[in-house]
Amino acid sequence: MYHILIVEDDEALAEGLCRALSTDTILAECRSSIKAARQQLEKESYSLIILDVNLPDGNGFDFLKELKAEAGPAVILLTANDMETDMVTGLELGAEDYITKPFSLAVLRARVNTQLRRLEQSKGGCKERLGDWLFDFERMEFFWRGEKLELSKTEQKLLRIFMENKEITLSRETLINYIWGNEEYVDENALSVLVKRLRDKLHAGDYIKTVYGIGYAWRKPNG
Repeated sequence: MYHILIVEDDEALAEGLCRALSTDTILAECRSSIKAARQQLEKESYSLIILDVNLPDGNGFDFLKELKAEAGPAVILLTANDMETDMVTGLELGAEDYITKPFSLAVLRARVNTQLRRLEQSKGGCKERLGDWLFDFERMEFFWRGEKLELSKTEQKLLRIFMENKEITLSRETLINYIWGNEEYVDENALSVLVKRLRDKLHAGDYIKTVYGIGYAWRKPNG
């Protein structure tokens, strides 16, 4: 599932873009100001931002600079100015693409899909597709049958070591050292509780196996 944020103060246009871009694999949301966009970015991660250059509370170029300084998501600029200087400025500040108003929805969809394909290619090494699951460790987004799952940092670490060692039995000592490192005291039941939480959240009771007297393994149901 890709998450797109549209920052556009024309509410009718923004709502139309949200409807046009939303699909089974894309969730589009809109905000009408830089302030509202900042607040949303504190709560959610986005694959792509569609950013109007002229906003009521600031300049889109300044916000673009801020996003890129923090290694933010890909950005497509929307501008009413079909001027070469604006296009060059946006690209030099790190925008991945730009589109001038008025524009065709078909063209915008094509530009969006191009950026999402590039994102897929660049992040492919951090993603794991496995049956009903999609695990994106780079963006810390995890899905089961399209449903987004919220995993804690320790649950993510446990999942990562399972994904890197599928079909291999990992001892309790190995897992504890990997997850908690040099912490002075770890309750002896902490790992058991963590494994149960991950099993339940992922609906992976048939995959996360307990190897009695040794540890745990991620294996296919008949493995």
